[in-house]
Amino acid sequence: MEDVAKAKRGFASMSPEKRREIARMGGKSVPAEKRAFSLSPGLAAQAGREGGRAVNPADRSFSKNPDLAVKAGIKGGKASRQARAFEKAK
Repeated sequence: MEDVAKAKRGFASMSPEKRREIARMGGKSVPAEKRAFSLSPGLAAQAGREGGRAVNPADRSFSKNPDLAVKAGIKGGKASRQARAFEKAK
């Protein structure tokens, strides 16, 4: 059997400069106000709702274990408060 090397394709075929140029463009096609959920809690909530609707209810782990959902919500709330307190302290 012949040993055939794979041809470089995609990013592997580009120069490092070209890859950096493309990487710098990341996220620029999205308006700044829609890029960070931390700037818009309403946008984050909307995205979460849409993502939740996209999953079959039978496959949602929280739908099978409500206690797990309660614990996750409590943990998320505490983390959110800590993050806001940290931002205020800056």
